[in-house]
Parts: sequence; structure tokens; C-alpha cells
Amino acid sequence: MEHKGLGDDDLVFKALASPLRRRMLDALKHESLTTGRLCGLFPELDRTTVLQHLRVLERAELVTGRRVGKERQLALAPLPIKRIHDRWISGYAEAAVELIERLSEEEV
Repeated sequence: MEHKGLGDDDLVFKALASPLRRRMLDALKHESLTTGRLCGLFPELDRTTVLQHLRVLERAELVTGRRVGKERQLALAPLPIKRIHDRWISGYAEAAVELIERLSEEEV
């Protein structure tokens, strides 16, 4: 799914670029939260600012929301992060390990 010309990975990287949004994801990693409880975790910010950041996370499909009565329950959606890991991080980590192994063999 494309949004405003950005691919899925670009949306995830954009969402993860903000320390505040990473803190929001950390909070949701431990448990699902209502929108009100999530806003309460950031008393230094007004509700509108928290909701704007939440929309960025939802566009990147990092957070899902569903109505439960009058409240909206938010949950972490880890698949985009796994996709980033599988596509970018794991390959670079493997290359780094191989480089360290080659350097270790050369020192022997």
C-alpha cells in the first residue's frame, strides 16, 4: 500500500525517526492501551499532538486501533518492524559478523 508517494518501508522509517513515536511504540509493546491512557503517558504534550503522532504510526501500520464501547483500544502491530528487520537489519548484521570472522582469521 502506498501513501503520498512513500512506500511501506519509507513510512515505517519515517514513523520510527521520532523519539516520541518510538516511546509510544515502547508503551504499546508491553500492553494494549486506550487512546486516553496513551495520551496520559505523555503529560508534557496536548492530546492533539499525541493523536498526530499516533496517525503517523497508524499510516505506517505499526499501530492498530479498534473500538471497544466508547473507547479506542490501541495495539502494537509488529509485522512492519519485522519486515524492516528481515529486509535491512539482518542482512547487514550478517555482513558485519562475516567481516569480523574474516578479520579474526587474518589475525591468527
